[in-house]
Amino acid sequence: MDFNVKKLASGAGLFFTRAVQYTEEKLGQAEKTELDAHLENLMSRADCTKNWTEKIYRQTEVLLQPNPNVSAGARIEEFLYEKFDMKAPSRVTNAELLGLYMEGAAQEFGAATPYGSTLLKVGECEKRLGAVEKEFIQTSAISLLTPLRNFLEGDWRTISKERRLLENLRLDLDACKARLKKAKLAEAKTAVSVSVAPDLNETRPRNYVLSASASALWTEEVEKAEQDLRLAQTEFDRQAEVTRLLLEGISSTHINHLRCLHEFVEAQAAYYKHCHLHMQELQRDLGRLPDAFALNSLHSVVTPGSAAEDIGSPLEAEPLKIEEVQAPATGTRKAKVLYDYDAADSSELSLLADELITVYTVPGMDSDWLVGERGNQKGKVPVTYLELLS
Repeated sequence: MDFNVKKLASGAGLFFTRAVQYTEEKLGQAEKTELDAHLENLMSRADCTKNWTEKIYRQTEVLLQPNPNVSAGARIEEFLYEKFDMKAPSRVTNAELLGLYMEGAAQEFGAATPYGSTLLKVGECEKRLGAVEKEFIQTSAISLLTPLRNFLEGDWRTISKERRLLENLRLDLDACKARLKKAKLAEAKTAVSVSVAPDLNETRPRNYVLSASASALWTEEVEKAEQDLRLAQTEFDRQAEVTRLLLEGISSTHINHLRCLHEFVEAQAAYYKHCHLHMQELQRDLGRLPDAFALNSLHSVVTPGSAAEDIGSPLEAEPLKIEEVQAPATGTRKAKVLYDYDAADSSELSLLADELITVYTVPGMDSDWLVGERGNQKGKVPVTYLELLS
């Protein structure tokens, strides 16, 4: 119990001494030991590294998980799983969830309908995009977020702890310097008093005796203050060296983060590349599906006579000869070409995007095709490459 009380009293005294020294420095009433320029530069560089690393870490989290509520919940969930040494379950991404909803809607509306079949195709693509996004998030978390978090929660905490210890030792050093300075001034004053010869007529030269005794006490105080100063200086120098070594390690941190940044860029490039490929594949798949808008427009331009002829035609009609087809007197329409199209044979007409052509239907032709005319050129054109105009 006595030991604890003494330790507590010693700690309180040390804290009070540091507080007094810090207050007097702020008021300009005490001298402050300045750190060398190299150490100051290292500290400034470390502070800059910590601040920007923290910003990059937080914004990368926002990039990977834009929803702040989900992000906070995910971090809490990861924290709990980490504390219990359990693996966190894989989360469904927003794209995957959208894909599931689209597939469910397609089943309700009918997968054979144009809308349902399109929903199925888009839903499958969204699920693939979600899987690519999930892989990108996992790769980014390992390659970038984890090293940044390790620096902030590991290396930087150690650096901050050593810097606080260095600052406390500096306050102790300056307090020792101030105490030594005061002791020397008091010793000099008492030395002057002792140097004056005592009055021999005084029967009891009490003042002279007291001055001599005080001079001896101050001399002893000066010696003790010098010893404390040497000890404080040694501890301060040792701690300054430890802090300097830790701060110089920031260069290695920059090199490590540079490598992590390259890995993050590679992961992000691969993510966007795969997304682009999936979207291109989806566009090709949608191009092969019947266009409900074009089919509706096609049915609206079919004449009753031609429809009757189509119904009454045999199942195996003769091959259509484009060169013998004549444009009907009514039922022709203008159409805008959406994409470039290269004719597969002489019966088809090559198309250029954004050009206008005349189109019409003829009996016996597949519903996915129309006859298109451009000047003296004529041939079959796919409906899905056209936008029929009124």
